[in-house]
Amino acid sequence: MGSSAKKKKDKKKDFQKPKLKVGKARPKASNFTDTSFKSKAIVLNQQSLSTNAPSSSTQFFHNVSLLTSRSDSQRRDSLSYLTSSITSRPVNAPLQQPASVLLPKLLPLILDGSNNVRTQLLKLLHALPPKDIEDHVDQILLYVRAGMTHLAADIRSSSIDILGWALDVAGQELVSCPGGWVKTLKCFLAMLSWSNEAIAPTWSSTKASFGKAGVEGKALVKNLNILASFLRAGLIAPQEEMHSEQLLSTFPLAHTPQHMLPTRSNAFAYLNLFGTPRDEENASYEDREERQRVFQRVFQQAIERGLEGAKQEGGEVGRAAASVNKILLEGMKHFQLESW
Repeated sequence: MGSSAKKKKDKKKDFQKPKLKVGKARPKASNFTDTSFKSKAIVLNQQSLSTNAPSSSTQFFHNVSLLTSRSDSQRRDSLSYLTSSITSRPVNAPLQQPASVLLPKLLPLILDGSNNVRTQLLKLLHALPPKDIEDHVDQILLYVRAGMTHLAADIRSSSIDILGWALDVAGQELVSCPGGWVKTLKCFLAMLSWSNEAIAPTWSSTKASFGKAGVEGKALVKNLNILASFLRAGLIAPQEEMHSEQLLSTFPLAHTPQHMLPTRSNAFAYLNLFGTPRDEENASYEDREERQRVFQRVFQQAIERGLEGAKQEGGEVGRAAASVNKILLEGMKHFQLESW
C-alpha cells in the first residue's frame, strides 16, 4: 500500500510547476549542457601596422622562401606566383633574384612527391631566360639524374621532361659539362634497362617498369625521344660547325667565333686546372670527337642492341627507336670516316 502511494507521488512531481522566487536563478534542467566558453587574446607590446601593400620584390622574396614549405599546396602556389611574376616582367628586365639564387631553391623540387608541384616547376623553368641557365646545367643534372633513377615512375617521367627542357635551352653546355655525357648516358641505360657489358658484365637485362600498363608505352616513347635529343646534342655537330668548310673562302675571317672573347663565365673550367683529377665518368668532354670516342667504346653496342629490341615492338615505340637509330648513325658516321 505504501509503495503504491509513493509511485503516485513521484508521477505527480513530474507535472508540478516549480514555484519561482524573486532574485533566485531558475533551476537547470537535468539534460542541461554548458556551452559557455572563454576566449584568450595575444597582446603584442610593439607591432608595426602599415596601410601600404608589400612591394612586388618583397612578395617575390617571400614566395621564394615558401618553396621549402611542408604544405604541397603552399609550394605549388608559390611556384605559380613566381612564374607569373617572371613572365610579366618587362622585356629585357633582369630577374628579381639571379638564377644562381633561384635554382638552389627550385632544383630540389624535381624530386618532390607532389605531381602538381613538379608540373608547376616545369612551367617556371620554361619561363627562366635561357642565358641564365647555361652556367648552371651541371647543378641541374645532379637532380635530373637522381630523378631519372628514382623508384617512383611519375618522378622519373617529370625528370625526363626537365631534361628535355634543359636540352632545348643549353644542349651543348649540358653534354660538355663535367659528368654530363657519361653519367647521363648511364642513367638512360638504367631507365630503359638496357644492359651494358662494358660497365657491368654481370648485369642482367630486365624490362623497365613505367607504372601502369596503359602508360608504359607512352613513357617509353618519351624516354626514347629525349634520348634522341641528347644524342643529337652530343654527337651531331652544330649547324655553324658543319658549314665551317664553306668559310675557308673568306680567310682570314674563317672561324671568327673561335677567336672572340668567351660569352660565358669560367670558360676554361673544363680544363680542371686547379681541381682534383677527374675520371672518365666525371670528365667534361668539350670536343665532339671525344664524346664520339667514349660513346663508341662504352655505350654504342648496348644502345644499338636496345634499339633493335625496341624496333621489334612496332607502333610508336618502334618509330621512336628508329628515329634514335637514325641520329645514332648520322652522329657516328663522321667519326668512323675520320678514324680512317
